[in-house]
Amino acid sequence: MVKIILVVLQVLFSIGIITTILLQSGRASGLSGAIAGGAQSLLGKKKGVDELLNRLSLVLATGFLLLTLLLALPWAS
Repeated sequence: MVKIILVVLQVLFSIGIITTILLQSGRASGLSGAIAGGAQSLLGKKKGVDELLNRLSLVLATGFLLLTLLLALPWAS
């Protein structure tokens, strides 16, 4: 019963990670994109939605990692 709940949660977390990563805006390619991206990182001028999605994907990835470790324990299998 515990394993089924953990697997369902892991699937939900993985779908959440995929969704939040796909919703984030892409980085510009080339030298001009690298310079502009670096300036935005240094000055802290990030869009609010991108910052929210970045934090949300970090939380979901951490939860996914913890669920994976819990499923790897001998008592869960």
